[in-house]
Amino acid sequence: MNALLLIAALIVGAGIGLAIGYFAKINILNKKAEQIIQEAEEKAEIIKKNKLLEAKQKYFELKAELDKKVKQDTERLNQKEKKLYQFENTLNQRKEEFQKKLVQFEVKRKELAALKENLTKQIDIVEQKRQELEKIYKEQVEKLETIAGMSKDEAKQQLIESLKDEARADAMTHVAQIVEEAKLNAKEQARNIVIKAIQRVGSEVAANNSITVFHIESDEIKGRIIGREGRNIRTLETLTGVEIIVDDTPEAIVLSSFDPFRREIARLSLQQLVADGRIHPARIEEIVNKTKQQLEEEIFEIGKRVCIDLGIHSIHPNLMRTIGKMKYRSSYGQNLLQHSIETAKLAALLASELGLNPKLAKRAGLLHDIGKVPEEDTDLPHAIYGMKMAQKYGEKDEVANAIGAHHNEVEMTSMIAPIVQVADAISGARPGARREIYESYIKRLEDLERIALSFKGVTKSYAIQAGRELRVIVGSDMVSDTELEALSYEIAKRIEKELTYPGQIKVTVIREKRSVSFAK
Repeated sequence: MNALLLIAALIVGAGIGLAIGYFAKINILNKKAEQIIQEAEEKAEIIKKNKLLEAKQKYFELKAELDKKVKQDTERLNQKEKKLYQFENTLNQRKEEFQKKLVQFEVKRKELAALKENLTKQIDIVEQKRQELEKIYKEQVEKLETIAGMSKDEAKQQLIESLKDEARADAMTHVAQIVEEAKLNAKEQARNIVIKAIQRVGSEVAANNSITVFHIESDEIKGRIIGREGRNIRTLETLTGVEIIVDDTPEAIVLSSFDPFRREIARLSLQQLVADGRIHPARIEEIVNKTKQQLEEEIFEIGKRVCIDLGIHSIHPNLMRTIGKMKYRSSYGQNLLQHSIETAKLAALLASELGLNPKLAKRAGLLHDIGKVPEEDTDLPHAIYGMKMAQKYGEKDEVANAIGAHHNEVEMTSMIAPIVQVADAISGARPGARREIYESYIKRLEDLERIALSFKGVTKSYAIQAGRELRVIVGSDMVSDTELEALSYEIAKRIEKELTYPGQIKVTVIREKRSVSFAK
């Protein structure tokens, strides 16, 4: 029994201890909770204060921005009020002026009314006088008819006829005077326009020669250019059509040809051959072909640069190439490209003076002589051929007509055509621009080559020795050895028949056969 009581007492004691510990922990947790709540309240108070500060700051910013906007709106409103006030003052001034003019108008109206009334009275008086005069006139006419022995209508007809003759004579005199004055004024105006255009254009005087001097470093190179038994120089002359003169002139070789394009090919080929050092027929042929291709590309670039410099756009590439070729052509001793550029500038200036389209005139002026650089053999005049080329490559009708009409070979249909014609004449007629003798010489050499090329089997022809020799190259598969003499004889007779020239011309026909194989 005592043991049971003891156990029960222990159990009760343990329960009481646990209860005391539990209540102690509860007290600790309560204290921590109170502490947490206190800290949270303090943080909330801090956050509240920060938010209040931020709200105040935002309030002041918004207030400042609003004040600024209100100030700006007030200034704009003041400006509008000021403008409105000025406008109102202007209206008031105009109103006062209008009222003054209205008063003046009323005064004028009254004056006009009085003048009208006076004029009506005067008209009545004049009408009375007129009736009296008519009566007197009839009486006088009757007396005159009785005295003259003719009726009024007959006298009137006679008077009219005499007045007609007199008026006709006076009219013819006045017409002659007016025409003469118009001619003088037109000449004066045209002279002024032309002088202004000439004064505003400055061009170089271009003169072509028929030779080009190629400078070399030493005379030893001359022997290499001539080659064994002259094979190198013969190959170069045959491929380029240029006569190569190697004489005693120190450090110089003369290239002679009437065609500047051929001379340039020969010069550039010689330059590359001398720089390379390998000079033999196969290398010469390779260099000449390569030079021709490079010069063709350069010709296109020249035409392109000219168009860009003149501000001419959207021109066909073939026309650009033709423009570039003009650099190596001449017209009466005047470089064709320089002449065309000068004509283009003059045409643009003349068109500006006359109030026409200067760009269109400049385009027509540049292209007016493209027919002198034909793409194919033709018997057409260069102006007509150039017009057809322009039409072929999409140029405007005004430009094509100006090209075709600049030598009056077609009718002019626009004002651009006479402007181009005048510009062409100005460019060609200025002192030192052209030389007729040189041009006829070039024409004779071109005719020599043309005659040779017209024969069957001829592939190339070159006029050399200043036109004293014509070298003709024929295809070996088209002309036999036995036909060479007959061909040279026929060409010579044709030249005698069609051309006029001093001295004599040597016709040399060359037939060459080549066999080419490749070692692989």
